[in-house]
Amino acid sequence: MYFKTSDEVKINYEDEGSGPVIVFLTGFGGSKEIWHRQKLALIQHNYRVVTMDFRNQGVSQHVNWGLRVSRLAADVHELCLLLKLTEIILVGNSMGGAVVYAYLSLYSSNQIKRVVVVDQSPKMINDHDWHFGFKGLNWQNFKQRLQQPLGSSTFKHIDDDTFILVKKVTESHPFDSRLDYELLINHAVQDWRDVLRRLSIPMLLVVGKQSPYFDYRFGFEVQKLNSKIRTKVVNESGHIVMAEQSEKFNQLLLEFLSE
Repeated sequence: MYFKTSDEVKINYEDEGSGPVIVFLTGFGGSKEIWHRQKLALIQHNYRVVTMDFRNQGVSQHVNWGLRVSRLAADVHELCLLLKLTEIILVGNSMGGAVVYAYLSLYSSNQIKRVVVVDQSPKMINDHDWHFGFKGLNWQNFKQRLQQPLGSSTFKHIDDDTFILVKKVTESHPFDSRLDYELLINHAVQDWRDVLRRLSIPMLLVVGKQSPYFDYRFGFEVQKLNSKIRTKVVNESGHIVMAEQSEKFNQLLLEFLSE
């Protein structure tokens, strides 16, 4: 299904199941199919699951405007309004996690019941007061570094069935990293720590111990920001925890949701 945003972009989404609402948000360059195992498990546990492809990703429309994290959060908000969703559980991986942070910054948390962020630091650039950003990224090199391939995001292979679905979308709707360089830069320069300090709802932060992108210990630093935040480290996993260790991730997610 598609809906059109307020700035005229066609966004692809799926809305399945019934019960409490979970909205899954994907990382930079990804597609909603990466949440395949989570969708199956949560529908089976009587949840309503909404997945979407951000603009310029998956099968959503490719455009050269609105390439900023705040606009992606607005797209999510507009979809939630369209579907009349309340008491939402937001779950985001990588840049999708940054969109969760942006959503919390821009909109009332009254409609958000809980949030889950998967392997995304609240600050991407390393500097004198934050040493847990994207590996090797600093204020001197970030513009040049982000023009280069980011490298493999995983520690182990993702689930075979998920891989097949993701590959099919990648082949039919290739991601244009050059078009989205502006978005990646905008993602990199944000600092969401103030948002997390003011967080008033429960948050689960899941990190991959072998993530190629982040030092897993950032999770414990984030946990210090607010007593509402709980960090879980998943062994034998990289950046895409929900597809590399789907059974463990689903267990953590369902336990968090049942509290």
